[in-house]
Amino acid sequence: MMIDQEKVKLLDYKAPGSFEETRYEKLHNVIVDNPSEGSIAIAHCIANLIIEKQKKKQPCVLGLATGSSPLSVYRELVRLHREEGLSFENVITFNLDEYYPIGKEDLQSYNYFMRENLFKFVDIKPENINIPDGEVDPDELRSSCIAYENKIKKLGGIDLQILGIGRTGHIGFNEPGSHLNSQTRAITLDHLTRFDASATFQGIENVPRKAVTMGIQTILKAKKIILMAWGTYKAEIIQKAIEGQISEIIPTTYLQLHKNTTLILDKESSSELTRIKAPWLVSSCKWSQDLRAKAITWLCEKTGKSILKLTDEDYNQNGMSDLLADYGSAYDLNIEVFNRLQNSITGWPGGKPNADDAYRPERAMPERKRVIIFSPHPDDDVISMGGTFDRLVSQGHEVHIAYQTSGNIAVSDHDALRYLEVASDVLDSEKSEVLLNLKKVFKRLNPQQPAPREICNLKGNIRKRESLAATRYFGIPDKQVHFMNLPFYETGLIAKNPISEKDVDLTIQLIESIKPHQIYAAGDLADPHGTHRVCLDVIFKALEQLKPKIFMKDCWVWLYRGAWHEWEIHEIEMAVPMSPDQVLRKRKAIFYHQSQKDGVMFQGNDHREFWVRAEERNADTAKKYKAMGLSDYEAMEAFKRYFY
Repeated sequence: MMIDQEKVKLLDYKAPGSFEETRYEKLHNVIVDNPSEGSIAIAHCIANLIIEKQKKKQPCVLGLATGSSPLSVYRELVRLHREEGLSFENVITFNLDEYYPIGKEDLQSYNYFMRENLFKFVDIKPENINIPDGEVDPDELRSSCIAYENKIKKLGGIDLQILGIGRTGHIGFNEPGSHLNSQTRAITLDHLTRFDASATFQGIENVPRKAVTMGIQTILKAKKIILMAWGTYKAEIIQKAIEGQISEIIPTTYLQLHKNTTLILDKESSSELTRIKAPWLVSSCKWSQDLRAKAITWLCEKTGKSILKLTDEDYNQNGMSDLLADYGSAYDLNIEVFNRLQNSITGWPGGKPNADDAYRPERAMPERKRVIIFSPHPDDDVISMGGTFDRLVSQGHEVHIAYQTSGNIAVSDHDALRYLEVASDVLDSEKSEVLLNLKKVFKRLNPQQPAPREICNLKGNIRKRESLAATRYFGIPDKQVHFMNLPFYETGLIAKNPISEKDVDLTIQLIESIKPHQIYAAGDLADPHGTHRVCLDVIFKALEQLKPKIFMKDCWVWLYRGAWHEWEIHEIEMAVPMSPDQVLRKRKAIFYHQSQKDGVMFQGNDHREFWVRAEERNADTAKKYKAMGLSDYEAMEAFKRYFY
């Protein structure tokens, strides 16, 4: 088989000091455009090692991780096995960790995860699969951990260890406080780790309090280590791991002691690194227009000054003297960025009719535009751009809402049962075969199995009716509301399928039928369960195929955020102000999504309700514009244009 050696070279280790950006960084890292590119590179690196070992007639000992991060790696390995003949007969695997206590057939067990995502699709020998025992008797737990450790040592250690990173900075389940010399052992899970896993287990009360994990020492003895991190959700902890001092508080920093570790990051997870966030502090820069805007807005926040008050001295004292040398004076630079931000503000997100649009974010013509707002879940439209949504409708545009997924998995069982009981009261459940059947299905629900289709449909219908209530409130005819129910989402589980051709085809069909002048899509890649990223990738794939169509030449794509993060101020290309009354209208539209209020299942690391976080983020964007010396608004929704 052919291994892409260029992808393998991408992961070649470089010692600290051998690359320019290590002024701040203590761990070698590679930044890729997206998780798919990084995952394929890692998979090819693994395949390359397997083949090298096969040629030497040696076993290949792999340390494997679980969770959402390595899923695409395993999918590529399966593809390499099926399509290119990669054999796993010489592979011996050791998994990093396992919950304790937990059964091997439990849907949340890592045993089940590895079987369903890799092992059952390749030719690895069952006796070569090693996963910590989550079922061992408590009295035998310690000896089981020692045996696991000894088996690794007997094989000469791990050739390549794959890692993810948790929000506490844990690797494996080595939580903050783990010692450098720790080996395979039982550990008590941090509350934050259990909270992050709570949605998978249908509530934090169901998440095991303990786990079995390889130790820090065990991991550091691996000959090569690759750690991957995807999404804005991981950016803060990645910055601390790479740029911080070695500390037991952030166990990932121990990797700084390893001689062959590489971190593979996407653009979002690397966004807090100094060389990305403020590259002028690291080395000389090629000062593009976008980088100038980024630097000057950063300088405003650093100095506490508005743009037009920045001086030459401010630039010189904050690592930007070469920018002044290239462009002459602070005054010229300040005016350029001030005008850029000022021109991004518009109360006409669909374009202002009969107006000079040379300095406006959107075109004036056509005066009445056809618009598609793609919403990954049935509430992202109003949470992230409810004010803009309202404006587009009130200003006479033909607005279509496309709910990409049913969102059924985010409706709790008790909420669904409550709706069912109301229906029973109204319809006389004793005479309704459908209601009787649903009640029976609820009684035999098994959290260790995918949710039955009947329950998924009920939950999907709950979210559908909530969505229609919100769109009707904004004045959208039902015929302009499209429930796409993309197939990748419909697994009955939190884990989703890969994108299929049908997902893309359904999206192409909708766009072709409407022929929009504007498309709005969710660009919030901090989504902790990944649906936003998948939905955006589906749209991007559809746009790539549609690009040659004549009507697409008049179609602009705007990306919104807001559910988890907001655009940085220098990234914003259209900012739509909201009055206090519009903020209240947006809040009311969000409130129509009752099943997602007061304890939403997938809220990530932000404990505020979605309506609260949306209002506070919109208000914060307005405050940032004001701090830059621009107009004072109650709130603002922000967008960035995507060029396909």
